[in-house]
Amino acid sequence: MRVYLDNAATTPLDKEVFDAMAPFMLEHFGNPSSIHSHGREVRAAIEKARRTVATLLNTSPAEVFFTSGGTEADNAAILCTCRTLGIRHAITTQLEHHAVLHTMELLEKQDGVQVSYLRHDERGNLDLAHLEELLSSQPQTLVSIMHANNEIGNLNNIEAIGALCKKYNAIFHSDTVQTMGHYKHDLQQLGANFIVGSAHKFHGPKGVGFLYCDANVKIQPLIQGGAQERNMRGGTENVYGIIGLAKALEIAYRDMEEHTRYIQGLKDRMIYQLKEQLEDVHFNGMSATADKSLYTVLNVSLPASDINEMLLFSLDINKISASGGSACSSGANTGSHVLRALDVDPTRGSVRFSFSKYNTPEEIDFAAETLAKLYKKVSA
Repeated sequence: MRVYLDNAATTPLDKEVFDAMAPFMLEHFGNPSSIHSHGREVRAAIEKARRTVATLLNTSPAEVFFTSGGTEADNAAILCTCRTLGIRHAITTQLEHHAVLHTMELLEKQDGVQVSYLRHDERGNLDLAHLEELLSSQPQTLVSIMHANNEIGNLNNIEAIGALCKKYNAIFHSDTVQTMGHYKHDLQQLGANFIVGSAHKFHGPKGVGFLYCDANVKIQPLIQGGAQERNMRGGTENVYGIIGLAKALEIAYRDMEEHTRYIQGLKDRMIYQLKEQLEDVHFNGMSATADKSLYTVLNVSLPASDINEMLLFSLDINKISASGGSACSSGANTGSHVLRALDVDPTRGSVRFSFSKYNTPEEIDFAAETLAKLYKKVSA
């Protein structure tokens, strides 16, 4: 048995999605910018996909722009907003994805934008009183706070954050990569000016995503070139990627209730099994609290052990694919910046298990038993 439990990194492609994409790989090959019939039929398919995404998100197709993925969409929202609107202050958290954090660092170095970091507690819960304090002192601000953390699964109250941003006339961008396709987003109610999606996080293809851009916020494009995406992103569109994204999101919304129950059940099973089979096991952030975390993510804190340094390698040898990161701060590119920000004990091992509709209870049992055996073998 080979078990894949790294769905927060990427998900398997749904067969329905592949079937929708295949004709645009083999038959409908025209350039959507061409005016002849081959181009027009592809242009029509892209616009149909855009309408599908917009309808699911309860917004206008004119506010949906296709990108190469979540990273590009995050970069465009942050860089182009600050540079187009002349924003000099941005608020984010130390727990964001590097697509946001590194972009903020770039704005500080190249544009002189002041970046403030929101306070949080030891489990990653954000201090919204601090957010209001920062907004009240500098209201003309860009706020960039993710909906859910990709490592520890914490869900943030982006409705409350959006309301605060509206109160103080701030621009609100939320990295929704981990929740897109897993939670419903009603953009008429959410209060965000920008949200993003990446198809491969919800059983679509890699290399394609989208940016929702509030029509009331006018920004310049990140990528210069042709007039594609209504002059908002130069370059020939990833046609079959766009078709696949729309189909994957359509399936995700269609089956969301069923899959939420099923995947939450797998996560609960993993929590129970680990508690039963391992001593001194904890869970980082809010990942074991059902109503405060992604139902797809569980970040496990394991006892101090010599095995921790090679934990992911040991799991891989035992046919389990997972991810993680030590809280250890040694080395420029090692460890997890999220776990370091939470002051997680660096002697403990940490592993992130993330689940999808394709996982089975038998796989969960196998993974928990394998992890327990690894630690028991070391302690014996």
